[in-house]
Amino acid sequence: MKITSGSFKQSLLSDTPPDGFSVYLKALWYERKGQWSKAHNLVDSLEEKNAARVHAYLHRREGDLSNARYWYGKAGVAWPEQSMDREWEELVIHFTENG
Repeated sequence: MKITSGSFKQSLLSDTPPDGFSVYLKALWYERKGQWSKAHNLVDSLEEKNAARVHAYLHRREGDLSNARYWYGKAGVAWPEQSMDREWEELVIHFTENG
C-alpha cells in the first residue's frame, strides 16, 4: 500500500508508526508526536542530504537555529521562509511522494 500524506497524518492517531515508513517519515512522525529526541536519534548519524534536511527541520523546531543553519547547508537548501508547520507539511508530502 502506498503511503500518502493523508494516510501519514491519519497514522498519528496510533501509538507507533506503521511498518513501511522510511526513516525520514518516522522521524517526522515522532517529532509530531512530541518525541523530538527519538526523531533526532533516527537521523543524527545518517549522512545523506535527505537526513540532513530532516535534521535541519528538527533543530529549527527545537529552536537551535545555528545548528539548524548548519544542517540546511549540508542539505543544500536555503533557510525556509514558511512556518514550521508548513515546512513539516512540505517534508511529509516530499517523503510520501518520493519515498
